Amino acid sequence: MSYYSATDHFVLLPAILLALFGCAVLLLDFVFSGLRRAALLTFTLLGLAFCGAALWRQQAYLNSGLGELTAFGGALTIDRFALFFNWLFLGASALVAIVSLAYLDRKKTGPSEYYALMLFAQCGMFFLAAGTDLVTLFIGLELMALSFYVMVGFLRREKRSNEAAMKYLLLGAFSSGILAYGFSILYGISGSTRLSDIATAVAARGAHDPVLFLALATTAAGALFKISAVPFHMWAPDAYEGAPTTVTAYLAVASKAAAFALLLRLLLGPLESARAIWSPILAVVAVATMTLGNLAAISQNNIKRLLAYSSIAHAGYILLGLVAGNETGIQGVSVYLLVYTVMTTGAFFVVLTMSGGEDIADLGGLAKRKPWLAMLMLLFLLSLAGLPPTAGFWGKYYIFLALIQTGHYTLAVIATLYIAVALYYYFRIVRFMFASDAENPAPETSFGLRLALGVTAALTLGIGLYPEPFLKMAQSSLIGTP
Repeated sequence: MSYYSATDHFVLLPAILLALFGCAVLLLDFVFSGLRRAALLTFTLLGLAFCGAALWRQQAYLNSGLGELTAFGGALTIDRFALFFNWLFLGASALVAIVSLAYLDRKKTGPSEYYALMLFAQCGMFFLAAGTDLVTLFIGLELMALSFYVMVGFLRREKRSNEAAMKYLLLGAFSSGILAYGFSILYGISGSTRLSDIATAVAARGAHDPVLFLALATTAAGALFKISAVPFHMWAPDAYEGAPTTVTAYLAVASKAAAFALLLRLLLGPLESARAIWSPILAVVAVATMTLGNLAAISQNNIKRLLAYSSIAHAGYILLGLVAGNETGIQGVSVYLLVYTVMTTGAFFVVLTMSGGEDIADLGGLAKRKPWLAMLMLLFLLSLAGLPPTAGFWGKYYIFLALIQTGHYTLAVIATLYIAVALYYYFRIVRFMFASDAENPAPETSFGLRLALGVTAALTLGIGLYPEPFLKMAQSSLIGTP
């Protein structure tokens, strides 16, 4: 009897490649101690390219109409949902890897462990997007989380980085324990770890079963921590501020997208029949998350902390798509995550050029020193606020449209009002860039950073002006959602 089939291998191939290249990066640096840093980056990008080729083959299989790919008795499923998120992870990883080389040189730290951890983190994200089993999902979550714990504290000589990593580790371990407890209750309800079996058992118990409510509460608490939703947000500002800026960018986009993939798998799969319970709770969490994120951002002077609270607020907007629950709402979640990845990554890349510090005032006079850089930051901030003709407009448009279609008018009004609050603190940054005459050190831009900024800016504007192919891709991600 064969325990590992060709189909299993085909489904698992992207994760295998990521793990192998991650180990190879470590070995190359150990065996060839004089290896140039650029060679390690090239090898990392080669690993991402091989992973992309494997995803392309899986995409071609689905496009042929042969149906979904399942492996290991249903523990992994490659559907359009999984592929959409894995392409998102791949793009974010490639951009962050490119800009990290010059940053690591500036910080005088070795890149081999850094790039290996990036590949391992993306390997965990693969399981979060493709996992259809509680054990698979939990292993993927922990592989991603453990990699990020180390990456946040990667600057070992900086006290702030160490402190951020310790806080993130302790709170992250606590949330993982709560999530594991919720998973254990779901297993007790169904006698299985497969999401399909759990869905059948949950539907049979009824929406208001107390044991089911306990399972839902603990599972949701663990998952909401990973997306930094209120009241599980307290780790985000410290982790974002203390982590290396490149890690902050990666944590803000890839980790959040992976956590939402987990949340979607759970809420739209085994817990869909309990929507009557979790939808009102999620609505309260979404409003609280938007409220705290936007209001706390107003008083921030450190730009990384400001963007951290902005990221918390964006999580609240995305949750509203789940509250709406119709096809437009779920499509809005996909669109929002796509545009959020692009615009947030671009904003953090501009922050990466600041050699003088991380306060908003350090951007003073940027329009005079580097006008193109100031214009790019303005573009990203307009997109984060959700104004046309940028990509961020379409994310908010679909969320608001879904809320109106489903009769959630109060939520739509509240979300719209918070756009005005967001504009206030985003334009604080704009005012410093364009109206201040402060003399700050010249921004540092490498070729890789300029390339990444060009890509993110082109996508931010391109999606805003010509959204059809990107909206179609987001729509296709709904096909096969459990």
